[in-house]
Amino acid sequence: MTIQEFISQYKNHPVLFIGTGMSLRYLENSYTWDGLLSKIAFELSENPEYYYDIKAQCHTEGKFDFLKIAKILESDFNKKLIEDRNGKFKEINDIFYEKMTQNIHLSRFKIYICKIFSELKFKEDIADELKEFKKIRKNVGSVITTNYDSLVENLFEFNKLIGNNILLSNPYGSVYKIHGCHENPEKVIITEDDYLEFDSKYELIRAQLLSLFIHNPIIFMGYSVNDDNIKKILKTIFTYVEPNSDLATIIKNNFLLVERDSGNNNEIISEHDIVLDGLTIRINKIKTDNYTAIYRSISNLQLPVTALDVRKVQNIVKEIYAGGEIKVSITEDLETLKNGDKILAIGSSKTIQYQYQTAPELLANYFNVLDESNKQILSLIDKYKIQSAQYFPMFAFSAINNEIVSAERLRNQQVRNITECVNAIPLNCQVIHTNIQDIMNDETIPSSYKNNSIIWNTYNENIPLEEIESYLRKNVATNDTNYRKLLSVYDYKKYSNN
Repeated sequence: MTIQEFISQYKNHPVLFIGTGMSLRYLENSYTWDGLLSKIAFELSENPEYYYDIKAQCHTEGKFDFLKIAKILESDFNKKLIEDRNGKFKEINDIFYEKMTQNIHLSRFKIYICKIFSELKFKEDIADELKEFKKIRKNVGSVITTNYDSLVENLFEFNKLIGNNILLSNPYGSVYKIHGCHENPEKVIITEDDYLEFDSKYELIRAQLLSLFIHNPIIFMGYSVNDDNIKKILKTIFTYVEPNSDLATIIKNNFLLVERDSGNNNEIISEHDIVLDGLTIRINKIKTDNYTAIYRSISNLQLPVTALDVRKVQNIVKEIYAGGEIKVSITEDLETLKNGDKILAIGSSKTIQYQYQTAPELLANYFNVLDESNKQILSLIDKYKIQSAQYFPMFAFSAINNEIVSAERLRNQQVRNITECVNAIPLNCQVIHTNIQDIMNDETIPSSYKNNSIIWNTYNENIPLEEIESYLRKNVATNDTNYRKLLSVYDYKKYSNN
């Protein structure tokens, strides 16, 4: 079975379980467990043999115990920094003592780990694949990760949850950071003692994650088939679920492991047996380097509603539970309602019509819609009343959804409005500039005319569209006519050839 065929069978939004391999794939500054500890050991001692000596102490049954290695290294690291207050790691000591004045005790070792992962440095040759990765967020329910970096929440714009916050979470649109995050050194789990404490205190968190595994397809990415994290999860599940039950079969069928095989463009899924404490568990696996095919399969998954909209509904329900001055109506007929802040409609498709984004909201989310290739939401365009003089960026939208009935009319309207706009720009604004900052610095162009100059130079392709995109993303103002004009020009220049 191909990856497209497999994922197209999903009846619910998949949950991603993301490991170090994903960060290694996309980031310059990412490390394996061994690589991270080796880096810290060398930075501390400037002697590569120091780390080997620690590893030699932690070799049992043919394997290195990285939990014990981390415990020893943490002890040595903290001791060295105490003895050398203003040396190489002065910044780490400064943070430690500042927190101590607030009666907050942190490990210097973990402060340094958080510093290592505090910045995302993306690899340059992977940008196109990252765009495909970002598109899947509309169909992903939530993400669980053992990584400390902020790769996932940066790309998906999901809420990050750490420690006990997981218990109070909205499962949709959340990143469960079960081993901690670079923003919270006190929550980082890396040593033997950390794992022992985690196992003893987080039974409720495991129960919540187990609920996700039972009700959603699970896609493991960034792990190998022999990874201890996968084995631990399977062990947890089948501690509570009878291995030969119908529920166990459903869970097994929902499990997909994506294992990287460099240079391999395979798109075929196979079955794989994992032996765990004498129990054989069969899961689905794909060995490939063709992650784009996987992302497109998830992005193209057609479900009744996107994961992002489920999250909106859950937020409304959460507000209802919380109480307060919220107007909620339960009805079978929307025509009987007055305007209210919140509406919960219960009924059939014959009595209920649902529009979940207005035209201004769609413009405000223009780049998000493009990033996700959100075809579903664009079907609403035919329901909008878009005035003939309105600046509406139709070219990119129609490239994503070719079933929009009004697409040709709106594209023609867009071109006509842009042409009229550019022809009306005063001559003193028609000065060639190759970047926005030069326009802002040009004293011959009045402040109120700067936008006209940006629009004219964009239309005449003097300023790179990448710079215009960055400017539009940072300065979203859909109530501003100048913003809508520039967005329409950008859209026309970027996507009209499609």
